[in-house]
Amino acid sequence: MGRLHTIGKIIITVYANDHLPPHFHVVHPDFEALIEIETFAFYAGSLPSARKDFMKWAAPNLRVIKAEWTGSTRAFR
Repeated sequence: MGRLHTIGKIIITVYANDHLPPHFHVVHPDFEALIEIETFAFYAGSLPSARKDFMKWAAPNLRVIKAEWTGSTRAFR
């Protein structure tokens, strides 16, 4: 699918079965970061000022992110 959600200029993307560890992308015109799905730890990149913005959406939508990663409608544990 790719684009999963947009918050202003922030785009959250997930590519099914992308390289490990399981992660999602947070893209902004000025930065990009890869965030591990299970821990929300930064895998690569940085988010100078947008962490709070994407976390407000990502934390309650963890099942959606996991399901998108696996390429199915059912999230993994």
